[in-house]
Amino acid sequence: MKASSLFLLLPLLALAACQNNNHLADAYGNFEAPEVIVSSESNGKLAYFNVEEGQDLEPGQLVGLVDTVPLLLRRKQLLAGIRAVTGKTQEAQPQIDVLLEQKRNLQREAKRLEALVADKAATPKQLDDLKGQIDVVDKQIAATRSQTNTLNRGILAEIAPLEAQIEQVDDQIQRCYIYNPIKGTVLLKLAEASEMAAAGKPLYTIANLDVLELRAYISGAQLPGLKIGQEVSVLIDETEETNRSLPGIVSWISGKAEFTPKTVQTKEERVNQVYAFKVRVKNDGSLKIGMPGEVVLQAPVPLEGAGE
Repeated sequence: MKASSLFLLLPLLALAACQNNNHLADAYGNFEAPEVIVSSESNGKLAYFNVEEGQDLEPGQLVGLVDTVPLLLRRKQLLAGIRAVTGKTQEAQPQIDVLLEQKRNLQREAKRLEALVADKAATPKQLDDLKGQIDVVDKQIAATRSQTNTLNRGILAEIAPLEAQIEQVDDQIQRCYIYNPIKGTVLLKLAEASEMAAAGKPLYTIANLDVLELRAYISGAQLPGLKIGQEVSVLIDETEETNRSLPGIVSWISGKAEFTPKTVQTKEERVNQVYAFKVRVKNDGSLKIGMPGEVVLQAPVPLEGAGE
């Protein structure tokens, strides 16, 4: 009677061992996700800010805008300065036109003198003096053009710094637009619309919860059995007595030992130093940041007779 009862209890004991498999865990830790702190890049009033905790955001999505009115007024002022500088430039053509007309008159006079010299009614010196006057007018035209160009270059050189300042203002205006950097879920909202924002002041935190990482610790004796890219089982609480298993992949192993954290239990109670490692686990919606988890490096071997 006792033997038959023991035989009947074996499958139940095996099933209970499979359900309550906490003792099979090789490492313990908590889930985490890389969090991104999104901050303002400019100072001013938050004219628009559309972020809520728990909201899913896409990368590049516009979520906020810092008031740009002061910067737009500054830009308008700089453009007016450029127009004022441009108005200082001088036009050389009116002076040149006067000199050209003077030159044409001298050239007509020179032709008449050439005829008179041929008839010996005028002296060659008179003709040479007239040609000299034409040369002087040519030099005056060249000098006027050169002086005007030099003057205008000096005036127009004042425009370059103003244009550079406009580019700076345009960059500052662009930085007033707040774009979400990554795909993820808003974890914490730290500002509200109409509040004053400052450069570098955090506005909200966001993390991609599609894949979480379980940060756990392992002893040096277990370390040789752990490799990056290794597939492992991750156990999370399902009920008070049972766990649920999820597949995971080892993504990182610390190259430096550290003292055992107080909150971490290990297989060997007297282990003083452990190695941290991370396991990437696809989130089916049940995983939360900070949730505890356990790692099983190898699948448990079924008990004999459990399937009979």
